[in-house]
Order: sequence, then C-alpha cells, then structure tokens
Amino acid sequence: MNQTVAKNIRRLREKNRLSMDELSKLSGVSKSMLAQIERGEGNPTISTLWKISNGMKVPFDALTVRDKIPYEIVKISELQPLLEDKGKVKNYSIFPDDENRRFAIYYLELSEGSYWESEPHLSGTTEFITIFSGTIEINVDGNQFIVGVSDSIRFKADTVHSYKNIGTETAVLHMILSNP
Repeated sequence: MNQTVAKNIRRLREKNRLSMDELSKLSGVSKSMLAQIERGEGNPTISTLWKISNGMKVPFDALTVRDKIPYEIVKISELQPLLEDKGKVKNYSIFPDDENRRFAIYYLELSEGSYWESEPHLSGTTEFITIFSGTIEINVDGNQFIVGVSDSIRFKADTVHSYKNIGTETAVLHMILSNP
C-alpha cells in the first residue's frame, strides 16, 4: 500500500504542477513527511492522507487506487492496512474509487476501546456503514449514533466525524464512500 500511495501522490502532485512546498502549504503536512511518503518510506496515518487528499482537492481514494485489471479477488491477508490510534484502527482499501466509479469500499477493524476522528471528505460525500461484529459509536455533526451487529448507517461525511469501539470485542465493519 505504501508504494501505491507513493506513486499516486507523486503522479497527482505532478499532474497538478504542485511543488512539495506548495502541497505542504495546501495540506498542512510537512515537506519532509511528504518526501518520505512519496519515496514509499513513510507509514502515513489515515488522517495524514486525508490532509493530503483535501489539500489536492481529490477523493481520498485517488491516493490508494491500484492499477486496473478486468477482475480482482481481494484478500485482506494480502493488504497492508492504513493505521490510526496507534494501530488499534485498521483500514483496508478493498476497492478504491477511480475516474469511472464514484465509490470506494473499505474493510475496517477497530480494536476494543479504539477511537478515530476522520477529516471531512469532499463536499457531497456520503458514507454507508454496516457492522459485522462489535458495537461502535459514530458522532456526526454533534449527533451520536450507536451501531451494532447487523446494523447499518448512512450519513453525510463532508464534516468531521468519529468512530469509537464501545464494545468488548473487535468491531468489524464495511464502509462504502459515495463520492460526488
């Protein structure tokens, strides 16, 4: 995943004719961190990648999209997750967004007691989440929702929102981001 992210950030930065300094100012991510990420040497957090994608005004998935092939079987065991909360939140990009498909699918595991606050997504983005194990608390625009096994939730994700595992087991969920 780090090599995919590195390749995509460099490609998008060059396509938009942005220097490292300019991208640093737009994203709030230091130039040295950007250089490390572009070399594939960094292990950026999800929050850092959101800052970069928002700075470039591209969907988050533009940073994680893999090369296109006519079919694909994705095995979680073969993916490198993006990490948050000191590794207690693991986010696997199953099917990233691309130019022809305006949605992305993720598989997430939130360890007991984990917490993750997400940066706002692009304006008009909607999240669809289904819980397969555990219980999470989702906060959106000051509203708190408790979502448990077999429950699903949909919400506008273009504001800060957060996820907290409030159960006693690892919470497993699928997330679909619908991009404008």
